[in-house]
Amino acid sequence: MGSAMSEASSEFARSALVIVGHGSTVNPDSSAPTHVHAQTIRERGIFAEVHSCFWKEEPSLREVYRMIESNQIYVVPNFISEGYFTQTVIPRELELDGALTERGGRLIKYCEPVGSHPHMTEALLRRARETAPGVPPAQTSLFIVGHGTDLNDNSARAAKDQVARIAALGEYAEVISSYMEEAPLIADWDKLSSQPNVVVVPFFIADGLHSYEDIPVLLGFEKEPGIAASQAEVFRRNPYDLRGRRLFYASAVGTEPMVADVIVDQAEAFDRNLANGTLQRGCLTTA
Repeated sequence: MGSAMSEASSEFARSALVIVGHGSTVNPDSSAPTHVHAQTIRERGIFAEVHSCFWKEEPSLREVYRMIESNQIYVVPNFISEGYFTQTVIPRELELDGALTERGGRLIKYCEPVGSHPHMTEALLRRARETAPGVPPAQTSLFIVGHGTDLNDNSARAAKDQVARIAALGEYAEVISSYMEEAPLIADWDKLSSQPNVVVVPFFIADGLHSYEDIPVLLGFEKEPGIAASQAEVFRRNPYDLRGRRLFYASAVGTEPMVADVIVDQAEAFDRNLANGTLQRGCLTTA
């Protein structure tokens, strides 16, 4: 393992890391985790360069190559799952041929998205534990909340996979996947759970309008919000005494600091899979 790590360090030291986020034209909090994780990795001095770019914010995906000096580039999507953005938008905008692209004297390595990494299970658990400190898991229902609907099928599947992994650990009395727009609905949390304590963790990359506004309204402790989303303090008022339960509401899992480690791990996994001949990046379309 030591030699593998030293080889990775050598590769990284002469490479650029690009973290791709979705961004938002209406909510600046959407890009915040990507910037924070990029700065954390930058300060560690692992890569020669670390850059962020976005689909809906500046710098855009089409601009990022002009910012890079290195001839080897690792691209890590800061997304919860494979889907339209990771399989179509990012490859199209970055002009990728697949997992490996050689263009203009550069080698571009397109890594798996953050949400598919096995350590995201630990990130969810950390977020749940820090949101409800001292609350016994054996008397707690843990909800992992995704968006839902057919348009986000991969995201829903990713949430279900995480629920299965966490439930298998036997730490929480109940681990339940729920969604904003498809059954089982997070609005029915009190009917879906049986424990006196309920912890809700949004399975999203960033704290955007969904976690600040939509989910709190669905849970029942907020009315239609009347303030800017970035000013909301819904995460600081735990617990909520609601419907005969104590409800703890967490910020999005993508804001967990250890996600910076996951991003680096995805780059390491790319090289490891390439060396082992097991590199698989899914079906990419650039149309």
